[in-house]
Amino acid sequence: MSNASATEHLPLTETILFILLSLAPSPSHGYAIIKDVLKLSQERVHLSTGTLYGALARLLEQGWIERVEGKDPDETGRPRKEYELTSLGHSILKAEVERMSNLVKLANLRVAKNIR
Repeated sequence: MSNASATEHLPLTETILFILLSLAPSPSHGYAIIKDVLKLSQERVHLSTGTLYGALARLLEQGWIERVEGKDPDETGRPRKEYELTSLGHSILKAEVERMSNLVKLANLRVAKNIR
């Protein structure tokens, strides 16, 4: 996917951004995503299970993530369902990080010009 195609999905909501960031390093299961988002957001973003699984369902439908079989079993002994970014998801996350970086650069320039 080209960067131009990825940018049509931007800007991301904060919830989606944090979920994608949580999945960027490696696949993860729902509870681990909730804990990681809390840590990444410095305890600002508290995802309920309903919010998380609703978002994951939309991301699956859009092809930004995919479900994979995890290494660790759940309470029943079955492999835990984990989620990982697809190449589309990686492209969109990369485009959003670039967009945000450019925004911060612009904001810093504007703020620096107004400081005397």
